[in-house]
Amino acid sequence: MMPPHRTPALFQRLDLLEWSLCHRLAVATDAAPLPLGLLRLASRLGDWPAWAVLIALQPLLHGAQGWRLMLHFGLTALVAVTLYRLIKTRLCRERPSISFQAIPCREAPRDRYSFPSGHTLHAVLFSLLSAATQPWLLVVVLPLALLIAASRVGLGLHYISDVIGGALLGLGIGLISLPWLP
Repeated sequence: MMPPHRTPALFQRLDLLEWSLCHRLAVATDAAPLPLGLLRLASRLGDWPAWAVLIALQPLLHGAQGWRLMLHFGLTALVAVTLYRLIKTRLCRERPSISFQAIPCREAPRDRYSFPSGHTLHAVLFSLLSAATQPWLLVVVLPLALLIAASRVGLGLHYISDVIGGALLGLGIGLISLPWLP
């Protein structure tokens, strides 16, 4: 087992490949205050409020069936958080702003490590669950999910591969959970 403070060699190579693009994207948020404010708002909504509201709305959207959907959404999110934490604390990839001082961090991170992006994981997971249960809601959920994913790189909190990894993990967990939808 790898010591918790050592970054795997694969991530060290990815960091070197991605840092320049991540730097350009994070610095680009300085050009206009509206995008930075929008990215911060999206990031905060992706912390938990947007998904808690979506879960809580299920009984209103689906009546009696909505209570089971609410439970399904909640349990799926709990599985996702558990798996995400397990991966994140084992792989220990440093955030871009820690590895490269030139990448500004525009939002206080919750922890030291960046892979995978939990915000993106949940954004993709809830987009998939919404597509399966109330596709009409995608007009709100999908743009929010894209903004959340973009915010993670734009705020200097994640590498692009962290966001891709989080998206793939969210997609995988969502697809595995679909057969158990009520």
